[in-house]
Amino acid sequence: MCRLFGLHAGTEVVTATFWLLDAPDSLAKQSRKNPDGTGLGVFDEHGRPRLHKEPIAAWRDARFAFEAHQLTGTTFIAHVRYATTGSLDVRNTHPFLQDGRIFAHNGMIEGLDVVDARLRELGTYDLLLGQTDSERVFALITAGIRAQNGDVSAGLIEAVSWLAANVPVYALNILLCMGTQMWALRYPDTHQLFMLDRRHDGEPDFDLSTSRIHAQSEVLTERSSVVFATEPMDDDPHWCLLEPGELVYVDAALNITRTVVLPDPPRTLVRRDDLSQPVFRAQHAMPGTRHLP
Repeated sequence: MCRLFGLHAGTEVVTATFWLLDAPDSLAKQSRKNPDGTGLGVFDEHGRPRLHKEPIAAWRDARFAFEAHQLTGTTFIAHVRYATTGSLDVRNTHPFLQDGRIFAHNGMIEGLDVVDARLRELGTYDLLLGQTDSERVFALITAGIRAQNGDVSAGLIEAVSWLAANVPVYALNILLCMGTQMWALRYPDTHQLFMLDRRHDGEPDFDLSTSRIHAQSEVLTERSSVVFATEPMDDDPHWCLLEPGELVYVDAALNITRTVVLPDPPRTLVRRDDLSQPVFRAQHAMPGTRHLP
């Protein structure tokens, strides 16, 4: 399962430091579960989207994942990839950028030829730079947003509803951000996606960590923020699991809107027993939790 992390820090920029993998020695013991790419996306102090990402091919390119990356911005997305489609190439490494928006995805769909035909019909097939199902999902969402005159929530719902009706779906957990806005979708109930609301008083230190993604920020110890992740990253009791089909929107003022927009499962739900062994290992790679110091 790919690891997702999203951070919305409001309208004023903050500095955060990210590590995308634990120490190399611990990963050497988990060779079958090693990731295939790591990436960071951020909207910087000028409101510009920036991507920092690297494939990991036979661990020759692993340094990027282990080093500390200090970024300044308003919204951040981090992703650790376990490949199901597409080569180990930077073009297939999340996050992706289209129409000034940053996107990352955890899950898998089938019927890519059907999706490609739909993208050609909608005029967004040329947005594809790589071979992943994730980038196809993003291009379909981009087409939906364009058709909805820039309404991101409506475009996202339109795209995922089409996928649910027309191709086999295993999971579609999505993070999407632009400037000072962020969207998160969990669909259906295959994989988990959690939200941490840090807008309340008395925030603990901002030091969130698992064995795959670690984020720190001194500024956010005293500032409000909203975090999304594939698993709880500390012992904060405010972590909550999104409902299946739930879309969460966080606006510039960190107001949170939660709506179950896809109450029904996909027409063709791919089940765990249907997965090939390589896809199963990619979707269910479960490294041990990294204990905080």
